[in-house]
Amino acid sequence: MLSNAWIKEVSLPALLLDLDAFDENCKKIAEKANGKTIRIATKSIRSVPILRKILDSSSVFKGLMTFTPHESIFLSEKGFDDILLGYPCWDKEALSKIAQINQTASRIILMVDALEHIDHLHRIAAETNGKFYLCIDLDMSTAFGKLHFGVRRSPLNNEENVLKLAKKIKQSPTLELIGMMGYEAQIAGVGDLMPSQFLKNRFISYLKKKAIPEIAGRRKRVVQKLIDEGISLSLVNGGGTGSLHTTTKEDYVTEVTVGSGFYSPLLFDYYQDFSYKPSLFFALPIVRKPAPHIYTCLGGGYIASGATGKDKLPQPVYPQGGKLLPLEGAGEVQTPVYFENASLEIGDAIIFRAAKAGEICERFKEIICLSDQQIVDRFDTYRGEGACFL
Repeated sequence: MLSNAWIKEVSLPALLLDLDAFDENCKKIAEKANGKTIRIATKSIRSVPILRKILDSSSVFKGLMTFTPHESIFLSEKGFDDILLGYPCWDKEALSKIAQINQTASRIILMVDALEHIDHLHRIAAETNGKFYLCIDLDMSTAFGKLHFGVRRSPLNNEENVLKLAKKIKQSPTLELIGMMGYEAQIAGVGDLMPSQFLKNRFISYLKKKAIPEIAGRRKRVVQKLIDEGISLSLVNGGGTGSLHTTTKEDYVTEVTVGSGFYSPLLFDYYQDFSYKPSLFFALPIVRKPAPHIYTCLGGGYIASGATGKDKLPQPVYPQGGKLLPLEGAGEVQTPVYFENASLEIGDAIIFRAAKAGEICERFKEIICLSDQQIVDRFDTYRGEGACFL
């Protein structure tokens, strides 16, 4: 846990990385690869130096999964190769640039899940005299009667739908099918150890156990169907931080994607099957003492995306015992924190953890790196390099 030993050396608010915890997370994640390679989810990192640090830490880490076309171009220009864009895009300007990049030594692989995507990319490739590498996105959600357990991503959920799209891709001389991705969000992104939610946790755990073999079976059937039709794939991507322990056991999977585990934000405290060390924090300065036991900080409203709830709020972690006020929470310009027993003064810092990983990097230009409570480095975020994507 970080303390305030370094506080006089930085301007607050500040984003902090505990390098000792981060390095340990890299090591633990690499050890769980089970013979697969691990692609890094850039939306959970959002810092070029940290992406390089992860890739350099182990040969297990290979390739990036990006979240927008312009981010993909940005990282390609930074010298990264083997970039898989994890979401479909329609931006003609960016796609035209990618079609040209793919004529060089670099490679940006695009995600598709509809015939409209194929037709759009075919037209752009023809207009630019370029080419596209493609990956088909397979829906991995699970149906339990009327209950949809998963996220609303791809409409492709069986062998026939995927094969139809693959054959369409094969008809174009400027499109090359590289692989298939299936993200089991209901395993990787849903906690089953939420505080004060015993019955819901039991229910989620039960659904996960039922879904895992169904997910593996679907992926196997789809890949085998493509093989039977003479369509080979160089990559089959699956998983996320929360499903690393199960997805890596699938024979047909060649690689898994991990992002949040490197920083281990608050939401990753609530999983039964794994744990990593919190490594990313932010520090806010106390600027007011409006009442006994209440210390008001500057800024702090760094709320995580997704369905709204208390679990998306950041939380004070140092000094211990701090609590957000229920009627104010974490605010855009101020965040009051209640301490029953604390001896704090205006100018001191309170350290927080964000609920999710990379989103917090959009609020800071640099990440201050600490080891043994000492500042040892400073890394630019995307924002620090003048980049803004989502």
